[in-house]
Amino acid sequence: MSASKPLIGISTYLERTRFGFWDVEAAVLYRGYLDCVVQAGGNPVMLPPVGTWTAETIGFLDGLVIAGGADIDPATYGADPHPMTGEPRPDRDATEFALVEAALKLDLPVLGVCRGMQVLNVALGGTLHQHIEGHNEAPGVFGHTDITVVPGTQLHAILGDHTNVQCHHHQSLDRIADGLRVTAQAPDGTVEAVEMEGARFVVGVQSHPEQDIEDLRLFEALVGVARRKA
Repeated sequence: MSASKPLIGISTYLERTRFGFWDVEAAVLYRGYLDCVVQAGGNPVMLPPVGTWTAETIGFLDGLVIAGGADIDPATYGADPHPMTGEPRPDRDATEFALVEAALKLDLPVLGVCRGMQVLNVALGGTLHQHIEGHNEAPGVFGHTDITVVPGTQLHAILGDHTNVQCHHHQSLDRIADGLRVTAQAPDGTVEAVEMEGARFVVGVQSHPEQDIEDLRLFEALVGVARRKA
């Protein structure tokens, strides 16, 4: 592990993609994640939803980001699908649950972004509200919301009492998994962040920090802890 450039794994997704002469299925990721990791002092490593992901196979990483994206299959938390819930992506669900399990086993620092926070909660036994209003202005349009951060938390040390974040989601955390603590909320009570009690750095945010390359506080915190890999 390079002390100056920790390797930060980022989950990706399979999508039909056009490039050059080709129109094929590919593993893709919004570039903002890559740029934020680089600007925060890390080297990004894209992790596709294929293959076998265990503590042994991700041991070369220094940190992990679970990226945003599609809805989690409600069957994974024992619920029937809501009419507004998207088509399940079992490949990505299985991969990201495995990545979370492996990262926690290794005590890797983890940042869950939007869906990534939901993955963290479900992987640990929590549940989701499958549809809420007011946090998704339009497809592809990020809204803004103020959040209030709980004092004495890791997130408070990073963001302070209040901050404004970009959001694009129609689901949110319902029952919080054992071991997680709510660390921020929106004005309507929506859970905006959680962290794992007792972990070096396991933080989930419902917002999209990768959309603001000028505000690297969360990515800098992740990379900073990754430099001190146990």
